Amino acid sequence: MAPTPTAPEEPTGAPSGGARTPSSAPDPALVLPQVSGRHESLDGIRAMAAMMVLVFHVATETGDSLAPGVVGGLLSAFDLAVPLFFALSGVLLYRPWARAALSGVRGPRARPYLWRRAARVFPAYWLVAVVALLVYSQEEIGSPRYWWEVLSLTFVFDTDPSWVGTGPYGLGQMWSLSVEVSFYLLLPLFGLVLALWARRGGDVDARGRRLLTGLLVLAVLGLAALVPQFYPEPREYMHAWLPRAMGLFAAGMALAVLSEWAWREPGPDGPVRRLCRTIAASPGLCWLVAGGFLALNATDATGGRFIGSGDIWTSAVDSLTGIGFAFFVIAPAALAPRPTSPPLPLRRLSAWRGGRWLDTLLRHRVCQFLARISYGVFLWQFMVLYLWRDFTGQEIFTGSFWLDVVPVTLGTILLAMATHRWVEEPCRRWSRKFFRT
Repeated sequence: MAPTPTAPEEPTGAPSGGARTPSSAPDPALVLPQVSGRHESLDGIRAMAAMMVLVFHVATETGDSLAPGVVGGLLSAFDLAVPLFFALSGVLLYRPWARAALSGVRGPRARPYLWRRAARVFPAYWLVAVVALLVYSQEEIGSPRYWWEVLSLTFVFDTDPSWVGTGPYGLGQMWSLSVEVSFYLLLPLFGLVLALWARRGGDVDARGRRLLTGLLVLAVLGLAALVPQFYPEPREYMHAWLPRAMGLFAAGMALAVLSEWAWREPGPDGPVRRLCRTIAASPGLCWLVAGGFLALNATDATGGRFIGSGDIWTSAVDSLTGIGFAFFVIAPAALAPRPTSPPLPLRRLSAWRGGRWLDTLLRHRVCQFLARISYGVFLWQFMVLYLWRDFTGQEIFTGSFWLDVVPVTLGTILLAMATHRWVEEPCRRWSRKFFRT
């Protein structure tokens, strides 16, 4: 998925709405969550998610993720990368609206935000989509409707598509990008409604509680969306629509609220600050809990191993599993203070003591490199995978995972690097000429 923009600088001095910080107290930036600038740890999680989804797709194509047993189940559980992407968008993109709602001021302007999102997402996507259509959908080239649906990312709303699976051949992963774009479009509305609801709170704590309550309602509505998906008859295509994923975005948005609330909480050390500090200091426990959700996702309790398979009950478990996994993976990074030093080398024993291992891994230069090109990795992986399997003459659900994953990963990374350098970055610089705020 497309990386998200940075937020304004963190507050300085005494947190608003509370008592002035004594001069002997530590700098708030050293103990409160990072809420601005480039968040390298969250970038690292994005890189991890991009590689997880690539592994999942290769394993599905070779049939390894469909094989019975522990290994097949764990490979199939790598589709939890999608909840990570959605929750990351929630925490990073909603943050300016959460900041404004807690402070009782007007939120960000919608037009510059939507322009930046469009300029960030569509140019690189259009490149990959055109290549995929020219290579694998030649029989549809003469159809204006087909081109429009693919280029506008509205193909997921075609209830009787001409393709098999989640999208046109070579673009099957783009259903999740369509969900992301739907969220981008509606986020200003979500932010406005939540701000109006929070405004009824008399102080920052009341506003914070109201925001979290509103996000809980969004998550419940996401579960309620399963009803029309399965009754009175199954509609598998609704799995690729935004309502089904609202709980995942809400989980990330809740982390944005907690991190901004901590900066504005009255008193020297309130419960929100203690909660943020405790979670940030407990990455091992958080990731252990996330591992439990991953293990649950590897079982039949979350339905079949194809997207959207299962009944309403297993789909509900699948949704809750995704929310839990994404929250506990992202929370210790999202609520951690801004780093004050470079990450320690992996070879040093001190890098693995306490909670330093998370910072060491996520801020490692390999993770940061993959984070920069993660959008291209997401976009190109199916094209590279299918071209490689066509070249080697493999049929679907056959072949060796290890013989496929290495060349597919290398080819995807090379194309992602090229797309980042010659499409994404130029478009980002060009888009900045229109809106400066």
